[in-house]
Amino acid sequence: MTLQDIPKIKHTNSNNFFLLCGPCAIEGEDMAYRIAEKVVSITNKLEIPYIFKGSFKKANRSRIDSFTGIGDEKALEILAKVSEKFDIPTVTDIHEVSDATKAAQYVDVLQIPAFLVRQTDLVVAAAKTGKVVNLKKGQFMSPEAMKHAVQKVKDAGSDKAWITDRGTMFGYQDMIVDFRGIPTMRQYAPTVLDVTHSLQQPNQSAGVTGGRPDMIETIARAGIVNNVDGLFIETHFDPANAKSDGANMLHLDNLEGLLTNLTAIRKLVQSF
Repeated sequence: MTLQDIPKIKHTNSNNFFLLCGPCAIEGEDMAYRIAEKVVSITNKLEIPYIFKGSFKKANRSRIDSFTGIGDEKALEILAKVSEKFDIPTVTDIHEVSDATKAAQYVDVLQIPAFLVRQTDLVVAAAKTGKVVNLKKGQFMSPEAMKHAVQKVKDAGSDKAWITDRGTMFGYQDMIVDFRGIPTMRQYAPTVLDVTHSLQQPNQSAGVTGGRPDMIETIARAGIVNNVDGLFIETHFDPANAKSDGANMLHLDNLEGLLTNLTAIRKLVQSF
């Protein structure tokens, strides 16, 4: 697939990495607009192709009392409003087969969560909508195994897929990014590095996922040096009070400096 397969995406001739960026979950209309407006301004300035990310629901939670969403239709409608207001594409994750056709009415890219990427019916349902499918590599899977997930999309009649690496489980409460996997997965499809989820520290005794946001720039820089096609970064203007994944999100105020540095590194790498 190419970026041109995604409606409304800008700066596709800039030769820059593309970016999936936004809050972990849609918490409300005002917060979504606030984040989108800031990221659009930065990405236009730096000529970064941009897709707004926001989960319309969070089905994979450690505890039953964790935040799961503001209501499916309400959150999906906010994603559609963001797309219309800022003239940008959007991406959200789906968890059940029935989510595919429902979410496809509102967004441009359907994301398969890492824990569910081996669920054949879910992957096929996403592919059959005709939308671009973002296949997140399971934390338990090798890079080589992702060729089968991509093939499922192709066998369902679509070639609109890319792969996102979000780390591999290392011990019980941490993950590691094996950068050897990037060139492997790029043989199968364009490859994205999910910087913030790679820095999660799941399975904490409190039932709330921890994280290492201090390492965001380190991991992102390494991804750019190793030729990832895109980056996935969750951001929020108040991570400490975000309703989901606040422990590993990037503060919105720090996004411009990070992307400025990464764009410069990208240009340097491409000069060799």
